[in-house]
Amino acid sequence: MKSISRELKQKIQKAIAGEIQTDAASRVIYSTDASIYQQEPLGVVFPRQADDLAALLAICAEHHVPVLPRGAGSSLAGQTVGRALVVDFSRYMRLIEEINPEEQTAWVQPGVVLSTFNQAAGKHRLQFGPDPASADRATFGGIFGNNSTGAHSISYGMAADHLLEVEATLADGSAVVFKSEPLDHLREAADGNGLYAGMVRTALGLRESAVPAIRARWPKTWRNASGYALNYLIPWSDSQPPQWTGGPYPPAADGQLNIAPVLVGSEGTLAVFTRMKVRLVPVEPQRVLAVLAFDSVAEAAEATPEILTLTPSAVELVPRAILSKARTIPAYAARLNFLEGDPAAVLLVEFSGDEKGALLDKARQLEHTQVVLDDPVQQRQLWEVRKVGLGLLMYMVGDAKPIPFIEDAAVPVEHLGPFVREFERIVASYGTRGDFYAHASAGCLHIRPVINLKTVEGIEAMRNITRDVVDLALQYGGALSGEHADGQARGEWLERVYGPEITAAFRELKSAADPEGILNPGKIIDSPGMADNLRFGLNYRPAPWQPVQDFKDVEGLAGAIEMCNGAGVCRQANGAMCPTFQASQDELHSTRGRANLLRELISGRTVPFEAADEAAFESLSMCLACKGCKAECPSAVDVAKLKYEFMDQYYTRHNRPLRDYLFSYIGEVARFGQALRWPANLLTQSAAGKQALSWLGITKQRSLPAIHPKARLENGRKGEYAEEAIFLSDPFSEYFTPKLLDDAHSLLSKAGCQVHFLPVIGTGRTKISKGFMQAAKKHAEKFFEAVDKIDPEGVMPLIGLEPSETAMVTDDYLSLLPGDPRVAALAGLTYSVEEFLLRPGQDGLPRLDKLSFEVNGASILLHGHCHQKAQKAHPDGISSGVAATLAVFTRIGAGIELIQSGCCGMAGAFGYEREHLEMSTQVAEMFVLPAVRARSEDQVVAAPGASCRAQIESLSDAEPQHPVSLLAGMLR
Repeated sequence: MKSISRELKQKIQKAIAGEIQTDAASRVIYSTDASIYQQEPLGVVFPRQADDLAALLAICAEHHVPVLPRGAGSSLAGQTVGRALVVDFSRYMRLIEEINPEEQTAWVQPGVVLSTFNQAAGKHRLQFGPDPASADRATFGGIFGNNSTGAHSISYGMAADHLLEVEATLADGSAVVFKSEPLDHLREAADGNGLYAGMVRTALGLRESAVPAIRARWPKTWRNASGYALNYLIPWSDSQPPQWTGGPYPPAADGQLNIAPVLVGSEGTLAVFTRMKVRLVPVEPQRVLAVLAFDSVAEAAEATPEILTLTPSAVELVPRAILSKARTIPAYAARLNFLEGDPAAVLLVEFSGDEKGALLDKARQLEHTQVVLDDPVQQRQLWEVRKVGLGLLMYMVGDAKPIPFIEDAAVPVEHLGPFVREFERIVASYGTRGDFYAHASAGCLHIRPVINLKTVEGIEAMRNITRDVVDLALQYGGALSGEHADGQARGEWLERVYGPEITAAFRELKSAADPEGILNPGKIIDSPGMADNLRFGLNYRPAPWQPVQDFKDVEGLAGAIEMCNGAGVCRQANGAMCPTFQASQDELHSTRGRANLLRELISGRTVPFEAADEAAFESLSMCLACKGCKAECPSAVDVAKLKYEFMDQYYTRHNRPLRDYLFSYIGEVARFGQALRWPANLLTQSAAGKQALSWLGITKQRSLPAIHPKARLENGRKGEYAEEAIFLSDPFSEYFTPKLLDDAHSLLSKAGCQVHFLPVIGTGRTKISKGFMQAAKKHAEKFFEAVDKIDPEGVMPLIGLEPSETAMVTDDYLSLLPGDPRVAALAGLTYSVEEFLLRPGQDGLPRLDKLSFEVNGASILLHGHCHQKAQKAHPDGISSGVAATLAVFTRIGAGIELIQSGCCGMAGAFGYEREHLEMSTQVAEMFVLPAVRARSEDQVVAAPGASCRAQIESLSDAEPQHPVSLLAGMLR
């Protein structure tokens, strides 16, 4: 059965206020999470309210259809994939219902993202204590489903320690409440009928019968997310978080029992949470972060117990591999400038409390310290690098990759050093290696051995390493999972860890809660083998097409697609990636969703090629090609580059819309239109003309830009200038805003630069953006021929106005013309006007110093172009991209403020296309437009991108200008 029947789908849809989807795209997208597994679901349900869950589960129980709850799908053990109806809470059920500062509690729905919640709770100086690294996308439902925790677990324990009450739906559709209650009340409830009574009856029975086995076989570390949390029935733990201040551990009231924490970590196999009351903790007013460097991971681990005597709030181990890879990703590279040398590992040791002086004193007592950070911004930036550690470790080219399967074994912290050394020996004994990082303070070790799961040998190595590490963890009294739970990866090992008696108790609880086995089957209990349902297993056979661009750096087109590991960082609420997901909350429009669809297209595992082809087109046609993924994805997945190739290939099988030719060849069309400006502008500006263009699929709600007369600029005589440069004119400036060319020419000339205008207009950006790959490549070749004629020695800088055009030279041309030495050389000499002015001329002084400005209290609100945000820092260390624009205006004494935004939503032609108008507007309304509308009266809006200016002008009362025009207007 590929999906549920049409009749059952209709029955469910009639019963719920949300939606159900069973199309091919949805089944492909929800077939993976952040784990190594892939299973096609029966469909996806998006509930809007708790009543939807009750109706859905009642119907599914009647028809014996499995149900699988899911949040962000960031699970690392395969918890959120399976042959079931996936219930995605993240789209609608994400309401923070109440924050009670006096009680220090809150009521939340399961789809609430943790970082979003903490922003709201932070207004009351409160937060949810457990802080998993995926907090920017992890939902409360998933956090409690896994029993997650994070870097500060030594203070706050596990998620189970903070669940006070839960409203849940059981396997038969009945709605129930679990909370702390007197034992007498629970015994009365156990005498009733139905699933709830059976669960309570079983819990009370295990509270008596399983105690000896639990005390004998339970892990000696409190950091345990494996199996069902039966120890909370007693409640009892062999140890507790060293900085725990929340009373008894586990939390419990005398004479009462709370079954809710027992359900935490059950991965939706016992009940489906619909509403949760959580405990909050105060935000510490002061924090200090020390960075300690070590020559090996083991040495760092061995130093941790002594560090804990100073009562830190966190001790995190970060290996060289994460630091090195972070330096290659634009969004993270600048955050590591303070780090000296190339240590094998660093410990991030945080102290928190009321008095910064006392915290600094503690930090100064530490050995191996490189730097102590007391600036909150620097601390946050460093923590962000740590939090994307899993994704960074996955950034490896080729079939052999660091994979999660024994991801987070945990041992008592006093054994962490020897555990690391023995773990290293085990991995090496199977002819591979792995990169460690750890919640060192809690003895929880993360390691991903490098294995090729496409081979029999790789699969055998995975099983053997797991067996040996399980035995090693047991030797030290450790846990199979310290925070990422069991899923498909670890279920088969539970009896080895807990023994037959506790495993039987797990089965007894599962049977009482879900006698028909419809709640997330195959997880924890009766799990398939860890080598089943692999995403990249023996049956994975990709057959990619031959691309035009070069993908050798990732071992071909298939390698580029397979770089996505499913971590879901693209689902974050803020940042540049991924704007269409941020606007729609639809996984179809996320970087991960697009990569999933492309992988299905080249492998053909679950749906026919035609269905995969159309699904990929639907998803990628909504991609803005903003390159936010290239800048922020820890695995450097470049969906823009993949989109260009896909569109080129797609239109070999389908007819292109005529408007694609108009937008792709806009420079050529506008050049012709310049001689016929009046009729051309009548077509684009009048109501009748817009009606005619609407037949091409161009929206009537916007006006295409008007064509202007060609700028007449003089180059000046040779010898009048100190240096020469080539100016890159683009179609937008050349034909629609020629005054901008004059402004740039004025600035550069007065800075002592003779400007040579390139006769080839633009770089072919409009062609590559629509997937005219061969045409773009031919344009690139003409471009370099023109450059060679002006500068045969290849020494002149290239200066441009439009960020997407300069990015074509510094980025896209490297793939479009691989191996051409001129490309890399010119990429290093390509600048925006602002970047060029900041840099020293032949006299060694910044060119900007040669200019004189009258600022007159100017105040600027800047929206940076998304391609600027994706570009790497220039090797010369001088500000580049958006930072260069900020630096120029700051240097001349103008006030400038940067809008914290990603893409504006126009994205070249995207916002002019009728079917994309709504999405374009939604993206703009997230960050850019609210900031523009909230600007002060004296602020001028600036944006270097022609599309950005068109978007802002179309949807607000602002009249945005290019920063170069503002600079030129300030020239004395």
